[in-house]
Amino acid sequence: MIADAARSLAGGATSNWQIAQPQAVWMSHGQGSHVFDVDGNEYVDMHGGYGAAIAGHGHPAIVEAVSRQVARGTHFAQPTEDAIWVAEELKRRFGLPLWRFANSGTEATMDAIHLMRALTERDLVIKVEGCYHGHHDSVQVSVLPEPEDVGPADAPHNVPGNSGIPGAIMDLIVVVPFNDLGAVERALATHRGRIAGMILEPIMMNAGIIPPEDGYLAGLKELLHAEGAYLTFDEVKTGFTTGPAGATGRYGVTPDIVCLAKALGGGISVAAIGGIEEVMSAIADGRYEQVGTFNGNPLAMAATRANLTHVINSAGYARLDALATLAKKGFERHIAAAGLPWRVVSVGAKGCVAFTGSPVRNYRDFLEVDDRWGNLHWLLQHNGGVFLPPWGKVEQWLLSVQHTDADVELLIANFGKLTEVAGHHAGEA
Repeated sequence: MIADAARSLAGGATSNWQIAQPQAVWMSHGQGSHVFDVDGNEYVDMHGGYGAAIAGHGHPAIVEAVSRQVARGTHFAQPTEDAIWVAEELKRRFGLPLWRFANSGTEATMDAIHLMRALTERDLVIKVEGCYHGHHDSVQVSVLPEPEDVGPADAPHNVPGNSGIPGAIMDLIVVVPFNDLGAVERALATHRGRIAGMILEPIMMNAGIIPPEDGYLAGLKELLHAEGAYLTFDEVKTGFTTGPAGATGRYGVTPDIVCLAKALGGGISVAAIGGIEEVMSAIADGRYEQVGTFNGNPLAMAATRANLTHVINSAGYARLDALATLAKKGFERHIAAAGLPWRVVSVGAKGCVAFTGSPVRNYRDFLEVDDRWGNLHWLLQHNGGVFLPPWGKVEQWLLSVQHTDADVELLIANFGKLTEVAGHHAGEA
């Protein structure tokens, strides 16, 4: 497959993020909580398609809904009844009255940035250092900057997150550290009357898992509203993986705009943008045209309705919580036995190991994490039959409703091999 792909696929894969060293892993199929590569290797899937596969693979409710809709038509570029049901359910869960759909997290955050600028007629947007919000120009700033490029901690440099990002676009972003209300207050004062709003992951998930400190999210909303600016939660990663209403429900702070994708569609590509009436009225009255040929696609809406109804419901979250508790306790048991300073961070269906003894509260702290252990963890899990996202320092494992206790016990056992190596290494040092 790798040889064949080299002749027709740029880089030999369908996304640069699929090219893990030493090679991309070509998949054959998935079943329940497991995936199978083209060489016949079977893995417990805790990669989860970068957080999308909370339903696992071949979930009966998703299969039935998609199969039924395929026979009835896959695309009309006109609304269908399922879109109303999904919007009403998202309204109930997130407490935001009006919704629109898109096809990816990138599209959702792009609309959010446009909306904040359209409503305020201001150009500048505050973004958190180390957060990823998709690959449109406005947010490709200081995504995973190198230590030598970041600048002072209290005044982070704007670092391009990719090639091809115009400097003029980057100049419209004000970068601040996570968990730092003072930095946002200073940014608002420095650029008074020019800030349209702020976008952030309410639980930072582009750098392991970094929860917000007490009062941080509520404080942001207060500071921004005092300056006539809006608050956007990018819940593309946190939505549904951290609870039925994502971080919005977990922390009790409702933003002006929320962006959803990944786990929303039960494995089908779909995104959603929800907002307060003041914001979403700009769409309703045409001040901002939120458009897309595949927005509200009937196949995506059918899958999303089935997912919200039958998968990520109260029973699903009870199962996910039980699995998460089992994983966290197992990991902590191995860490304690080896006398290591590492910490397990677990929120809902997602978890990771911070390979450091120091608290990680922002991107600068994350840069101090030893990524060699993260890479070794990924390799030991992979060769031990558990498929995790590559670049173990950055990404997290994802539990699905179809995982079993035995799946989690294998994850824990493989981690035990890592702690043995690390404990021996620490003893020699």
